[in-house]
Amino acid sequence: MNYLGELRKLLGHRPLLAVGVTILVLDSENHLLLLRRSDDKCWGPPGGSIELGESTEEAAQRETLEEAGLKISDIALFDVFSGKDQYYCYPNGDEVHMIQIVYVCKDFYGEVQISDEHTEWSWFALGEIPEDLSPPIKPVIEKFKRSYSLLDT
Repeated sequence: MNYLGELRKLLGHRPLLAVGVTILVLDSENHLLLLRRSDDKCWGPPGGSIELGESTEEAAQRETLEEAGLKISDIALFDVFSGKDQYYCYPNGDEVHMIQIVYVCKDFYGEVQISDEHTEWSWFALGEIPEDLSPPIKPVIEKFKRSYSLLDT
C-alpha cells in the first residue's frame, strides 16, 4: 500500500497535506498529453503522490509510466503550486491540500497505455485544452499556456 493509502486507513477522509508531481508531456508538435480520470471524469496530465524516500524526479518517472505507459527522461522543473487553489475533495470524500511540483517533458518513448485510473487519453493543442480539467490542474495549465505563449513570441 502507498503512503497516502496508509494515512487514509488511520485518518479516514480528513484533510491531508499531499506532496505530488505533475508531468506536462508534450509531443513533437507541442500537444499536451491529458488523461481522463475514472473517478471525477475530469482531464489532467499524468501525476501523483511522492512515496517515502522517493525523489520528485523518480516520482515523475514512476507516475508517467504507471498512468500513461511512457518512459520519460530529461524533465525540466516548471513550477511549484500550493495554496487555496490546490485544495481538492475527491469523489470518495478524501480531502487533500496539495503541493504540486510540476515538470515539463518532451523526451519520452513508448506508446500511451493508460491505467485503470483513467478512461481515455488524447494529445491536445494548447489552444484546445478541454474545459473539464481536474480543479487543482486548472491553475497549472493556465500558467503553462501563458508561459508557453511568451516563449513562442
